[in-house]
Amino acid sequence: MKKPIKRPTQKQMETAVRTLLRGLGEDPRREGLTDTPARYVRALEELTLGYHGRTDKILKTLFDAEGYDQQIVLTDIPFHSMCEHHLLPFSGTADIGYIPGRDGRIFGISKLARLVDAFARRLQNQERITMQVAAALAQREPRGVAVVLQAKHACLMCRGVMKPAKMVTSVMEGAFRQSDAARAEFFELRREGGRAR
Repeated sequence: MKKPIKRPTQKQMETAVRTLLRGLGEDPRREGLTDTPARYVRALEELTLGYHGRTDKILKTLFDAEGYDQQIVLTDIPFHSMCEHHLLPFSGTADIGYIPGRDGRIFGISKLARLVDAFARRLQNQERITMQVAAALAQREPRGVAVVLQAKHACLMCRGVMKPAKMVTSVMEGAFRQSDAARAEFFELRREGGRAR
């Protein structure tokens, strides 16, 4: 088992930011930068709140589907994350679809949005978030799960090739993986949800 990493204090983190500023040729004592280390540390802590949540508890409460056994699709869930390779943000939307399981239970829609945030607000890559959201939903044994994320990445837009491209990732499980018709219906419902904006 891995030994837990000892977390530095707030003051130590702010000192590290001042070191970075000096490394860029800046003076951390300059008026515009004096409070930047504290602000930056607070911003990073907010952007990585997902480390502090229990994702298994988010989906604990389920509701009676009252016989509903068709697709449920929630579109345009906004999310923000941090690229673990460059420590730069990426932002986009998630679309989640599922088909209730044989137990006839459904997820609360706010829980789906919270689940996306719980995984996105960490140092991440988009592919992993997509897989983690799908895996968490699949543990509750719906008949199918579909997750699509699309995002723009600052590490692609502001450095390197500097292209404002959008990346799309998807995971299909159960009925969505096995049935072309179920998958096609999900993508159609996703499109319809996007038109309603």
